[in-house]
Amino acid sequence: MIESINGKLLKEMFISGANHLQNNKDLIDKLNVFPVPDGDTGTNMSLTIASAIKELKTIKSDSITDLGKALSKGSLMGARGNSGVILSQIIRGISKSIEGKNDLSVDDFAKALKSGSDTAYKAVIKPIEGTILTVVRESSDFAVKNSKKAKDFVEFMEKLVEEADKSLERTPDLLKNLKDAGVVDSGGKGLVCLYEGMLSALKGSPIRLLGASEETKAVPATGVHSDSARDVDIKFGYCTEFILESQEVDSDTIRDIMMGYGDSLVVVGYDGVIKVHVHTNNPGKALEEALKFGQLLTIKIENMRLQHENQIITDEEQEEIDQVSAEDDFVVNEEEKDFGFITTTMGRGLADIFDELGVDIVIEGGQTMNPSTEDFMNAIKMINAKNIFIMPNNSNVIMAANQAKELSEKNVYVVPTKNIPQGISCMVTFDHDADPEANMENFESVLETIKSGEITYAVRDTVMGGIEVAEGDVIGITGKALISSGKQVEEVTRNVIKEMVDDDASIITLYYGEDVEEDAARLFAENIQDEFDDLDVELYYGGQPLYYYLISVE
Repeated sequence: MIESINGKLLKEMFISGANHLQNNKDLIDKLNVFPVPDGDTGTNMSLTIASAIKELKTIKSDSITDLGKALSKGSLMGARGNSGVILSQIIRGISKSIEGKNDLSVDDFAKALKSGSDTAYKAVIKPIEGTILTVVRESSDFAVKNSKKAKDFVEFMEKLVEEADKSLERTPDLLKNLKDAGVVDSGGKGLVCLYEGMLSALKGSPIRLLGASEETKAVPATGVHSDSARDVDIKFGYCTEFILESQEVDSDTIRDIMMGYGDSLVVVGYDGVIKVHVHTNNPGKALEEALKFGQLLTIKIENMRLQHENQIITDEEQEEIDQVSAEDDFVVNEEEKDFGFITTTMGRGLADIFDELGVDIVIEGGQTMNPSTEDFMNAIKMINAKNIFIMPNNSNVIMAANQAKELSEKNVYVVPTKNIPQGISCMVTFDHDADPEANMENFESVLETIKSGEITYAVRDTVMGGIEVAEGDVIGITGKALISSGKQVEEVTRNVIKEMVDDDASIITLYYGEDVEEDAARLFAENIQDEFDDLDVELYYGGQPLYYYLISVE
């Protein structure tokens, strides 16, 4: 019988829970209300908890306080998407509750779960029942109610998991969209997986990662210093990050070059400065390649197999790096400007559009890969401006942007853009002569007037709003409504445009994706112009994956 848990066991429980969540990432991703190819709840929660475990590995002791702080910091900075941010807040609340404890009784653990639930609810402006929030609230309420009489931790956790699973099964009764789609809440499922993994560790059978990506593989199942971590099959062993200063090459070229050295590639370019993150087996060669185009301002290399930073550069290079690294912050422009802009998008064409509109940093991400809080923090740090505006362009990215805003000491404004057309419209209407508050008020009116649509394909059979959808069908969406389904991209797109156009409309803008040929897009735009001859029709190359067309009507 286990009456209390110490730091070592708590660590094993969280690692096992994280592993179980990550092992079920694909299953959780598929629990998406819309049958679109960007269900990313599992991915977001997996990457968020992986960041927490990565920070946990830096802790040498078994202090419960230190472990909690590490989990909180790691999950906070690695939080991606709404589900990831909420998970980070749950962990944050747990961390606060266990601070100062030498070990945890069942009652302590129950109160920590309740603290996690309360913290998560406070972080969401408009909590929606039938989500992960419901599951954490009902399970934590059950835990507090039954903790006083519980003696055995294993028995208590078994009942907690059972109650959490029941709560998850009730989510479709609370949220109509879930019932219509025939799924339970994906975020709630992720939380249940975390609980189940923790229970397995309590029973002495911690869960190990199975076929995980290198983003999450280097997480041992029984402790952060376990030798078993060396046996994990990591395809690319070195997490390599550097900042290149160059006027000779752009970020797209560096991205193409670095693709040959590994994966998990993130490249952000701005004002002659390029920040690169890549997982590779040849960090030295990757750095040598970058040095051909300019100087390296910062370098960080982590050996993910050995679980400690391992530098593989010459002593002369190290001396130069140490001088640069002595400075905590790196400022791109010496002269501070009034306004800076950060946005999120996928597709080279869309990135170019934002660049032309004056955006300082375009973070590659959005559908399928939501930027983390840390991504936004890094971008904020690299802009030397009095006021910085973030345009997330995705409803699932807004919370991470707001979390970065709260953590930053700079004057940051998050414009709640939920899609690319909204972000572009806000940039077009930005008034450099007005103050930030006036611009934010203007953005609110812009977001109310612009209509947006998306054309993609279905990843499963379903029925939504009376529309039958077969896997592989082309589908058209506006807001949270499925408008049309069919076999032809042009037909579905036309149906969506017809639904969006009203008497107040004056401009139809089409952004065609990477899977649409330019000639086909131009012909389609001409046909739309003929059909809506009293409106202006504009066509741009977006290059976005997964989505044939993004549409805006103003």
